[in-house]
Amino acid sequence: MAVFILSTALSFLDRQVLAALAPALKLEFHLGNQGYGWVVAAFSLAYALAALPMGLLVDRLGLNRGASVAVGLWSAAGVATGFVGGLGSLVACRAALGAAEAGGIPASGKAFASYLEPRERAMGTAVNQLGITLGMMGAPLLAGTLAVRWGWRAAFVATGLLGFLWIPLWLATARRIPPRAASGAAPAGVRDLVRDRRLWGLAIANVLLMTVYSLWMNWTTVYLVTARGLSQTQANQRLAWIPPVFASLGALFGGWLSMHWAKAGVEVQAARVRASLVSGLFLLATAAVPWMPNAGWATALISLSFFWTVAMSANLYAMPLDMFGAARAGFAVSTLTFAYGLMQTFVSPLIGGLIDRYGFEPVCLGVAGLPLAAVGVLQLTRGQR
Repeated sequence: MAVFILSTALSFLDRQVLAALAPALKLEFHLGNQGYGWVVAAFSLAYALAALPMGLLVDRLGLNRGASVAVGLWSAAGVATGFVGGLGSLVACRAALGAAEAGGIPASGKAFASYLEPRERAMGTAVNQLGITLGMMGAPLLAGTLAVRWGWRAAFVATGLLGFLWIPLWLATARRIPPRAASGAAPAGVRDLVRDRRLWGLAIANVLLMTVYSLWMNWTTVYLVTARGLSQTQANQRLAWIPPVFASLGALFGGWLSMHWAKAGVEVQAARVRASLVSGLFLLATAAVPWMPNAGWATALISLSFFWTVAMSANLYAMPLDMFGAARAGFAVSTLTFAYGLMQTFVSPLIGGLIDRYGFEPVCLGVAGLPLAAVGVLQLTRGQR
């Protein structure tokens, strides 16, 4: 599992370099916040459109080949971003990165379903958040350092090249450590999954929850620069790396919480929904971020919001593994990543436009209650087929 956590770290490192260098890229390509939102949307739309085909590809090729193809493609797209000549080529590279990275989370989900017991899977997705955190922490620190010394292009090239080292590492590990034996039950057909209301309930819940996640993943540095008056370097080196640390702690707590309740006799799915409800209640505090007295307190509340968002996400991404098993894990999880990418496609420009016109206040207020709405969707659909 450690090797797959590393692949997740590399994926989010490549993904988050853009957010870390957003102020510099906005200046070079003459973009406002809404324009930057459209660049994020290009990644997100490709991510959404490629998610289901990439999930099917991972299931069909198998974990080893499917994961290797995805990592190789997104690493090439990351390197290519360092050589763009204009806004059009930047958008194209981000779209290519999004399409390839659409295979990353489904491959991780398939790995957890193949190697872990059912009650351990939320903790598996939680531990995978360590990789996300490493990538999100590494992006502002590494990209910021490289950009100061050699320019922003060097950051994209260097981070992209790292992915090519992962492929032989995973293939060697997979040969030494085989997965758990699959159950004898025949996997559900793709048509049956598409007709299953539980799967689409998970997708809708993911859209609602991950709007908060998208806000802090893509806009934390921009927030600290535009709303709190820090420079890009100050924001990245002092504060922007902190919320991802708390996101990782939140994932571990959310995975532990549902596993604790499951061990105490609560049915696994009910334990996951209960942990999600606790998370949603705490996430109402997201609305107060713009009213914090200074950048440090704002970062503290962003960290709290990120903590509970990922505590809930760890349980949400484990649910399709419970429902549909290892054989269909790639496609089932890709449905959630499809929903997430589609949400970001439309929400990112909307967030940018709201920030340009009104600041962060209406954005934080608007997203604060969405996780509780996600819990309502889970309650309504998890018992249906």
